[in-house]
Amino acid sequence: MIRYFISALFFTLVSTFAAAQRPFVLGVIDSLHSDILKETRTLNIYLPEGYAPDSTTLYPVIYLLDGGADEDFIHVAGLVQYNTFPWVNKIPKSIVVGIANTNRLRDFTFPTTVEDDKKKYPAAGHSDKFIAFIEKELQPYIKRAYKTNNERTLIGQSLGGLLATEMLFKKPGLFNKYIIISPSLWWDNGSLLNKAVPAVSQTTSIYVGVGKEGITPGSPPRVMEVDANVLADKLKQSNNKHIQCYFDYLPDEDHATIGHQAVMNAFKMLK
Repeated sequence: MIRYFISALFFTLVSTFAAAQRPFVLGVIDSLHSDILKETRTLNIYLPEGYAPDSTTLYPVIYLLDGGADEDFIHVAGLVQYNTFPWVNKIPKSIVVGIANTNRLRDFTFPTTVEDDKKKYPAAGHSDKFIAFIEKELQPYIKRAYKTNNERTLIGQSLGGLLATEMLFKKPGLFNKYIIISPSLWWDNGSLLNKAVPAVSQTTSIYVGVGKEGITPGSPPRVMEVDANVLADKLKQSNNKHIQCYFDYLPDEDHATIGHQAVMNAFKMLK
């Protein structure tokens, strides 16, 4: 009888626990077929508290490179939620669009003239198509499908920071704010740093963050902190009244750990 009672109690507890379970929903998984890239891309979308499709409220959009569920989406969405709490209030309630990767090296790099890197990375060099995808397919789709205003932020780290820098120099009007973290400016022996700062006619706020990271993997090797500093100085000295650039050196962080803290700092600095 005692054994029966214990078994019945255990079954009741398990059943009650199972019945109480329900999914924890952070956002929605969307997808967009790209004619430019000739593939379907997964989009992880964080929608702020109170978001309603039939509301007249419009939200800023934060586009996140490396935005897969097993990449940076979850922790960046958490930072966005935290910084929009009324008692924190560092940024306005925002939509996050995480762009999951299919071929990161292909999408985030432009063609290199460095022969060693051509051999090491034969799939690289097609960022022009990825930028066109963002401009001509992704941004128009997000505007149609979600309640957005005209404020757009781009977050990119490492090779994503390289791409964010390339977009800043070549298509600056696609975003109002750029959060560039530990950018891989060593690509093509730093050729992006030789480009002229673009003429922008709208206020463009730029955060450049880098940790204690040292020698880069490219050929010839460069120093990541130096390249990031050169980029920030170049932007600051452009004398363009529409460009606001903030440089942030985080000596306690390295290439693996900098992302979370840098995004947090960027949200404080970029207004």
